Amino acid sequence: METWAPTDVPALEGSGPPLRLYDTATARVRPTAPGETATMYVCGITPYDATHLGHAATYLAFDLVNRYWRDLGHDVHYVQNVTDIDEPLLERAERDQDDWVVLGLRETALFREDMEALRVLPPRQFVGAVEAIPEIAELVEKLVASGAAYRLDDPEYPDVYQDIEATGHFGYESNYDLDTMLQFSRERGGDPDRPGKRHPLDPLLWRLARPGEPSWESGLGAGRPGWHVECAAIGLNRLGPQVDLNGGGSDLIFPHHECGALHAESLTGEHPFARHYVHTGMIGLDGEKMSKSKGNLVFVSKLRNAGVDPNIIRVALLDGHYRTDRSWDDDVHATGEKRVARWREAVDLDTGPDGAELVTKLRTHIADDLDTPGALAAVDAWVDEALTRRGTDPAAPGQVRAALDALLGVRL
Repeated sequence: METWAPTDVPALEGSGPPLRLYDTATARVRPTAPGETATMYVCGITPYDATHLGHAATYLAFDLVNRYWRDLGHDVHYVQNVTDIDEPLLERAERDQDDWVVLGLRETALFREDMEALRVLPPRQFVGAVEAIPEIAELVEKLVASGAAYRLDDPEYPDVYQDIEATGHFGYESNYDLDTMLQFSRERGGDPDRPGKRHPLDPLLWRLARPGEPSWESGLGAGRPGWHVECAAIGLNRLGPQVDLNGGGSDLIFPHHECGALHAESLTGEHPFARHYVHTGMIGLDGEKMSKSKGNLVFVSKLRNAGVDPNIIRVALLDGHYRTDRSWDDDVHATGEKRVARWREAVDLDTGPDGAELVTKLRTHIADDLDTPGALAAVDAWVDEALTRRGTDPAAPGQVRAALDALLGVRL
């Protein structure tokens, strides 16, 4: 699958402290410690609708990780999937009397446009589930052969499931209790109440073909993959048995990332699959949860079509910490708009306060679990000083402009 166009990133002088991020599995902020190449797998969209602000906030957070690791001198191998075959996509296509393939292609294309407009650095590999089905089926066949997976004793649809006891580590990533896992499984695409499973939480690996549904031939029989195993196969085959970071929204903590880790670790024996599991908070609208059912989703493309500068969207979303649930409203938008205007005014001056000092502050804040509110406040302080003509360094405006571009992705 084609990714979006890359954007140039200015090279800055010097370097900052190691990046520290909150790890969901250990429930603490820990330093990341990648090698020469930092590996990152971030779960992508199910393309049945346009990119909303919750999507944007998530991918902006991991864009900061990407940018900061690059600033530290790492080569970043970033992989992202697209779940272009799954129930939500098929249901939306049926509801709208649309072709599921056309729907997926259309919304994926719009997602790429939105990411490019927001200046999110593209993944090295952008992989659709459909194009990866042969490798997913191969992984499932290996799990069955090893005894880590089993066929359901159902004469009509003997689907393949993963035994959650296969690794002895199930539950370590989310740290949820059984009742919470069962609740989230029911709410987020699982089938804990299906008869015949060894355990209610055993995740689906391969769904045998049903009438009227798309399917693909494999050694498992005609069918299609479960959701979680898609990411395990795509990640393992491109990044290896262990990644530095596995990321996504907080709604992916369970079952998606828990089960993805189960699949990967069952196959490779490597634990943990990710050295850091990193999750972003949810974005609401006017204090209410943003959701399809409420019809209150705010789409990036609609804001862009209304003439909103993508830099404003980016700065407004970065004004909240990535791990917090937060809201989008007119005040958030207006604050972002005013901020970008003042920043532009300051970096267009002939002189300014010490730019190197601000670069150091930006690096320090980002390295501290992506403290973007602190980073934005530091820029505001520099701007306030610059606009009152209290700076005499002619190199400072250009230095700050480059740092905002390189570290925050804001091009003024």
